[in-house]
Amino acid sequence: MEKIHVYFMPGLAASSLIFERIELPKNIFEMHLLDWEMPLIGETLTAYAQRMSQLITEENPVLIGVSFGGVLVQEIAQFLNPKKVIIISSVKTNLEVPLRMKFAKSTKAYKLLPTSWLQNVELIAKYSFGDAIKQRLKLYEKYLSMREKVYLDWAIEQMLLWKRTQPDPTVIHIHGTLDEVFPVKNIKNYIPVSGGTHIMILSKYRWMNENLPKIILDDK
Repeated sequence: MEKIHVYFMPGLAASSLIFERIELPKNIFEMHLLDWEMPLIGETLTAYAQRMSQLITEENPVLIGVSFGGVLVQEIAQFLNPKKVIIISSVKTNLEVPLRMKFAKSTKAYKLLPTSWLQNVELIAKYSFGDAIKQRLKLYEKYLSMREKVYLDWAIEQMLLWKRTQPDPTVIHIHGTLDEVFPVKNIKNYIPVSGGTHIMILSKYRWMNENLPKIILDDK
């Protein structure tokens, strides 16, 4: 039996390490982990997606993207013939983003974000107070590997300026009921994960490992 090739794209600034707890049956699936490339000067999201699509060498792949990675795999899909596109903790159109992001877009407030702070996560961890903050910063330190200012500025701008207004009806959307970045009140037509937050690819990995194979194999 020929294996189904599944390509995973992490979220904004994250590395493919976020998928370290995801396990698909090896006799059916072959997992391929993608990582962010540095954007070229003036590169559009479409051009970036076309460039990233060249890293996907298997025919009829399953594309899975988390958060901004979910946006990217939807753009990559137009350059390939994917078997399925699955997005997790993401959005299908710019109509699903929360009001604060729309405000940041309209006022261009995102240009004022001090994205360079992410380059100093270790320094923040050293001087932060409280175990909860330190624990979260440990997660950031481990999983957020793309901290270059050029990339962060580009990615935030591409996310906020994403032009898609019509959802692709074939995209499968998995979303946590407690997602704090993209609240479910703005999301339509999705598979709910009870108690799932924006980082449920880490915290709800058991749900993912149980359900992703069925979702991929479902012929509906």
